[in-house]
Amino acid sequence: MSRQDGFTLIEVLVAFAILSLTVVVAVQGFAGGLRLLKLSGDHQRAILIADQKAREVVVPKEGREEGTEGGFAWERVIKPVPAPELDVPGRPARWRVYEITVQVAWGEQRRTVGVTTLRTVSDTEQQQEAGRR
Repeated sequence: MSRQDGFTLIEVLVAFAILSLTVVVAVQGFAGGLRLLKLSGDHQRAILIADQKAREVVVPKEGREEGTEGGFAWERVIKPVPAPELDVPGRPARWRVYEITVQVAWGEQRRTVGVTTLRTVSDTEQQQEAGRR
């Protein structure tokens, strides 16, 4: 009996199994990358919304607001922050400090991001804004 050059059926099946496993792992890797890309895009959009909602406040006024934008729900909380170093004894306070916090939530898993900033406002700015209303 002469042995001919070539592959046996077992060798072909093993090679095919290895190739199949490699293709499955590669497809799962690409799918995971696409999921992360979408999550990254959603996260970036949520941060942009939070930043926009924080910057919308020209003259802060204590309170809480909420709303939606697309598939994103946002909440903005404005509260005064005590700043005794800005007070001059014997004179009325000329400056007020406010903390503006914006939380944005999205998705089925209710992922959230937040932005917090401080804003200093003079009494004259607050009085001018109150006069416009």
